[in-house]
Amino acid sequence: MPIKQTDFIASFAKGLQVLECFGAEAVRLSITQVSEATGLDRATARRCLLTLAELGYAEHDGKFFQLTPKVMRLGMGALASLPLTRIVQPWLEELSGRIGESVSVSILDGTEIVYVARAAQRRVMSISLMPGSRLPAYCTSMGRVLLAALPEAEARAVIERSRRVARTPQTLTDPEQIMARLDQVRHSGYAIIDQEIETGLRSIAVPLMNAHGKVVAALNTGLPALHADPEELARDYLPALQSVQAGLRSVLH
Repeated sequence: MPIKQTDFIASFAKGLQVLECFGAEAVRLSITQVSEATGLDRATARRCLLTLAELGYAEHDGKFFQLTPKVMRLGMGALASLPLTRIVQPWLEELSGRIGESVSVSILDGTEIVYVARAAQRRVMSISLMPGSRLPAYCTSMGRVLLAALPEAEARAVIERSRRVARTPQTLTDPEQIMARLDQVRHSGYAIIDQEIETGLRSIAVPLMNAHGKVVAALNTGLPALHADPEELARDYLPALQSVQAGLRSVLH
């Protein structure tokens, strides 16, 4: 429900806007970049950034600001308290050990996926992934699984709102092509991404459903492209993902 205008702290909201600017693809930002990303004037962006630096949540080298590990305190507690995270983590550890690859679970948040749990064997992407990491939904295997679970009109709206950048020569950016892939995902029950999010990386994902059949998250694993072509990825790893999918269905609510 809407709150009273007198209960809304505008300065706090602006600080949160500034925090949300940073991410895996925006690690170091200048005052100008933050101002442009948030729509705040430079003076306000500067005060927010300097406040974060004074409190130890950011570092400043004279031009660029970068978040410090202290900022993880703001999100890790909430992530760790999610029932989903607590439930799936043991399953991820077992699955990762069984297939010898990193596995992750994510949820959809707007146009992005948010990692809520992960069991890592080795690093397969150029960026480090961990709970709280965000990636675009339109070109990731977990994103496509989660988008495919939405009503078609809602999925299209998310795709059209997305900043569809060709991250590699294989990245699909045309909404109609992406929608066609989502239709394939609905029919097959899984999504494979072939070097769309990053050159040299393939991944496969399945939806995680609760006991009522509602998709609540996505589960995936990713491999270097040299290790498996798309057909081998489905043949060798899909059964293991589906076994976890089936096991979790009875315990997710």
